[in-house]
Amino acid sequence: MKHFALLILLTLSIVPLQAQSDPSFKGEIRKIPREQLITPYAIEVTFDKTVHVLFPSKVIYIDLGSNHIIAGKANGAENVIRIKAATEDFIGETNFSVICDDGNFYSFNARYANEPSMLNIYMSSLTKNHHQIASNNNLAHTSSTVYLTELGKESPGVVNMIMETIYNENKRLLRHLGSKQQKIQFTVQGMYVHHGMFYFHTMIQNKSQVPFDIDYIKFKVVDTQSTKRSPVQEIALNPVRTYHDMVQIKGKSKARTVYALPKFTLPKNQIVVVELIEKDGGRHQTIQIEHTDITSAKTIDTFKIN
Repeated sequence: MKHFALLILLTLSIVPLQAQSDPSFKGEIRKIPREQLITPYAIEVTFDKTVHVLFPSKVIYIDLGSNHIIAGKANGAENVIRIKAATEDFIGETNFSVICDDGNFYSFNARYANEPSMLNIYMSSLTKNHHQIASNNNLAHTSSTVYLTELGKESPGVVNMIMETIYNENKRLLRHLGSKQQKIQFTVQGMYVHHGMFYFHTMIQNKSQVPFDIDYIKFKVVDTQSTKRSPVQEIALNPVRTYHDMVQIKGKSKARTVYALPKFTLPKNQIVVVELIEKDGGRHQTIQIEHTDITSAKTIDTFKIN
């Protein structure tokens, strides 16, 4: 009986700790633990000068906390934003947030300064240092991972790591998928699959003295049972990520690229066609990939990701 009474007292003493009251909110609320907070970076802005922030990857989202500041991507640069004060000598602080296509989320608190202490900021080295400090001291994060619609349930960081590993290992798993004409050779070195997403490892070799300028590389699913009278059924497969993208292959050289494609299925009456088109030229290449090749793609779960 004493043990039962003690249990009731302990239970009653614990309940108030699970929910707290705050007059600014209606009803009971729970506080967010400090280790779950994303600590914002401090940045100074001014009216007469522009602050540039360079990120490790492409910026896909910017949100401003107020109309005291203006920001946007720099012309011709996908990973650089420029920011300045829209209101001269504004009082207090405002904030802005940035999401990059590698899944990283960045938070900033901005205040006005006649002479900002930093006009050009490179986030890569800052985030590495701050992540190390946060890890050592159990502090709040300075950035966090965002899951992007185009990648489904896959983490952008995992996708990038897989592509980098495939590129660095440079294994040729396939020797029958290729196209060669006019001293240009285009091959699929390997195909991989992880959580439904496909990874194509390709290589372009230019055996001529004339540089090969790439117009575009296109992946598409084609129906092999289309007749001459019926239109060819095509479904575009747009890569969601590209690792080591190339625009030109110099003479007597070669280059490799890894493409990440979203989940797709391939019936037996369809093939995947990969087209390499030369800009202002005619040395185009085409590779046809059969159903059996797709179903035989190497499962990435079976090899070590560095």
